[in-house]
Amino acid sequence: MSINTIEYAKIFMEALDEQLVAGATSGWMEENSGQVQYTGGNEVKIPKIELNGLGTYDRDNGFVQGAVTLTYETKQMTQDRGRTFQLDAIDVDETNFALVAGNVMGEFQRTKVIPEIDAYRYSKIAELATQNKKVSNYHAEKDSIVQKLLEEITIIKDIVGDENEVIVTMSTKVANLLDIASNHMLESGTFQQGNVELKVKNIDGSPIIRVPSARLKTGYQFFDGVTEGEKEGGFEAKTDAKDINWIIAVRHALIGVSKTDVTRIFDPLTNQKANAWKIDYRKYHDLWIPDNAVEGIWVNIDGQVTTSTGDK
Repeated sequence: MSINTIEYAKIFMEALDEQLVAGATSGWMEENSGQVQYTGGNEVKIPKIELNGLGTYDRDNGFVQGAVTLTYETKQMTQDRGRTFQLDAIDVDETNFALVAGNVMGEFQRTKVIPEIDAYRYSKIAELATQNKKVSNYHAEKDSIVQKLLEEITIIKDIVGDENEVIVTMSTKVANLLDIASNHMLESGTFQQGNVELKVKNIDGSPIIRVPSARLKTGYQFFDGVTEGEKEGGFEAKTDAKDINWIIAVRHALIGVSKTDVTRIFDPLTNQKANAWKIDYRKYHDLWIPDNAVEGIWVNIDGQVTTSTGDK
């Protein structure tokens, strides 16, 4: 591999990682990965802190000894996805390779990778919320949507307090209904995601992140791109998947991690398969909710109305 391809690979990796954080509707979850230790491969270590509560101060003996337990839990990124692409040497030479390959890989990530990572994360949140009984079922209607949403935001704020930023991730279709029903009570605001400042609407001080409804389902099938009879890679909602109306989460509760493995580029003389530039793209990713952050999530799934919201 020549020095040029090594430099290209480094540039592409940095640009693609930055694009993902900025472009994914779940990109803000990546900001929480700063607390995660990553040394390569598909494993990360997530810190877990346990503390004692307050004790009674004694005038003779002073303070009651407290204990701090800091451990790291090793997690594996279960999503190991990749593709290889070839650009024919007749169409692409060294002078225009960076431009053409950059456009191809940027479009691939924007249209294929980002939607898949979003979909996986939201379905994973719904799965974990269901396991921890942090879900409700409700069919969005104009006359009740504002009250229902505010009730569920209050469920979270009553637990975590107002000092924690609470983010609402909402289906675009449901958000449109909320716009109509809210009678201009939504406020305009901004939301910082990576290096990008997004214009959003707020309700009760919480930013609303709008997500295409195809990415907000309770379950997906992720194709390997090899098995005969399957689709050529990518993903689609499972036949029994339900629509997610919205996800309410404290900003620091969700840890999204995505790592672009070493992007490999082979020039036409090195590529043994064809007279073409060859680009190998591999992405590890996953999402976790720490045990002490489960209280900071709530998922509302489309379905028959239930009245037991807030029950544990």
